[in-house]
Amino acid sequence: MPHPSLLCVHAHPDDEALWTGGVLARCAERGGRTAVITCTWAEGTSRGSELEASLKLLKADPPLLLGYADRPFPESAPGQSAFCDAPMDKVIGEVVAHIRRFRPDTIATYDPLGVYGHPDHVQAHRVTIAAIGAAAFPQLYPEAGPPWRTRLLYLVTMPHSATSVLWPAIRKANPPAGPLPGVPDDTVDTTIDVSDWLDLKWEALQAHRTEMERGGALTMLNDLPAEIRRQVIRNEWFLRLPLAADPRDALDFSGAFDSADGRT
Repeated sequence: MPHPSLLCVHAHPDDEALWTGGVLARCAERGGRTAVITCTWAEGTSRGSELEASLKLLKADPPLLLGYADRPFPESAPGQSAFCDAPMDKVIGEVVAHIRRFRPDTIATYDPLGVYGHPDHVQAHRVTIAAIGAAAFPQLYPEAGPPWRTRLLYLVTMPHSATSVLWPAIRKANPPAGPLPGVPDDTVDTTIDVSDWLDLKWEALQAHRTEMERGGALTMLNDLPAEIRRQVIRNEWFLRLPLAADPRDALDFSGAFDSADGRT
């Protein structure tokens, strides 16, 4: 039996590498199909091209870009609405179509907080949850293809033990006020150590040259001492939500899907 397939839904180019680069690479190495839906930026833009380079490194399918604007950057999708301003029903239908075409066993997107509260991340969570449900019913979005029922959902999250290290470091120019983003450590039920894929993950992140150079979070991550950066990005954290009695788990790297005769 082939390794289960994984579809990730992210808000921006570079999120695929930062939050799920290790599991995407590891799943592909095990023979699982992998792909990423990215909600902002359009084909032909600089960051769209950087996303393509990142996904090629991670051995994932070419980008699935929804093509909405990243609000602070009108050049991200000329003439298109910002992602959070787009009609919800339209966006859900587009994600449903990608789900039905790719037919993933497992989907990953952000937790309800969007990991750290970014509005585009929060909206991507809402859209994905609605699209997973709708994709299973032939009565909904019939023009988007035959129904598909995803068996397992993972929500990208971050424990307080990690944000307590990362957040002050990347926000040193503007120290964070109020509670740290993330969730209590004891609520994180899945931690994937991607140390063996860390160099590849970092290479995929560096493919996003525009973001590395603009002084944003990736620039600050790049400026961290190597050991602190490694401490933060060597793990990928999730909340695991089975959607069927027999979930096909793309993040199960125990060898359960490996055998010479193709049987689990």
